[in-house]
Amino acid sequence: MPAGSEPAPPTLPRTWRPLGTTIAGVVASVTVLGAMVAAWLLLDAEIRAGFGFFQRITMVAMLAGAGAVLWGILRCRITASVEGVVVVNGYRTYSYEWAQVVAIRMPNGAPWATLDLSDGTARPVMGVQASDGSRAFRAVREVRALIDRDA
Repeated sequence: MPAGSEPAPPTLPRTWRPLGTTIAGVVASVTVLGAMVAAWLLLDAEIRAGFGFFQRITMVAMLAGAGAVLWGILRCRITASVEGVVVVNGYRTYSYEWAQVVAIRMPNGAPWATLDLSDGTARPVMGVQASDGSRAFRAVREVRALIDRDA
């Protein structure tokens, strides 16, 4: 890359989230909730009255299960601070000091970015998804600038 093509490190703290996944998660949440409510309201009162306790619990559990999956998807992010990086993938959170982070990369065809760590392992970063296109590659460049700053 030509000199000066890398961005300056962003102001900290900074959080990156996947835009496409967030939009899809919100739309899916509203759709599932709307469909469940509409299905309930469209049933005749006689049929609704026939629903027993366990059937109602099953409907609520299905809605809660769908909500839990969608909430896990919506939580994905990467946050950089002065102390280090926090990666949230679904319901798992990983914290790393800057000294532990060697590189971030997103090879062609990869669904999301990957952090390379000093112990030789790699951690997927679902908060930066290739489906976001140039926005994802800009996020990778910004995180890379932060890693290079501390190297």
